Amino acid sequence: MTATQPGPPVVDVDSGERDPWIIFAATVLGLAGVMRILDAIWAFGFKGSLPENLEDGILGSNIKTYGWTWLVVGVVLLVSSVLLLGHSQIARWVGFVAAAVVGLTAMAWMPYYPVWSLMYITGAVLVFYALARHGGREAP
Repeated sequence: MTATQPGPPVVDVDSGERDPWIIFAATVLGLAGVMRILDAIWAFGFKGSLPENLEDGILGSNIKTYGWTWLVVGVVLLVSSVLLLGHSQIARWVGFVAAAVVGLTAMAWMPYYPVWSLMYITGAVLVFYALARHGGREAP
């Protein structure tokens, strides 16, 4: 008798079957990408006066700089989402970084929006778990 080690279920890549956790992670990354692209579109079309404290922002006082940054991040997240469904290990690592950044940056908003911050952190932790536990290489 041999003892089997617990682990993620083996998914047959050829059958087209996907692990539900990977589908969840890809969906969350894809939605985050769409939201960043919408933020970029908003920034490119913004015509109002900028807040005074934007000068202290990380990317300076030009809202178009933020728009280009959000656009690039959104495209990377969307591409990562699609590639993750194709079992790409590169997309898995991009997802790790994205989940970590989302979780860490949500903590900065905790004093202002505690419920939303906790939701963002919970989503980031679940994506990180999905990629760590279920996103590994497939067994032959």
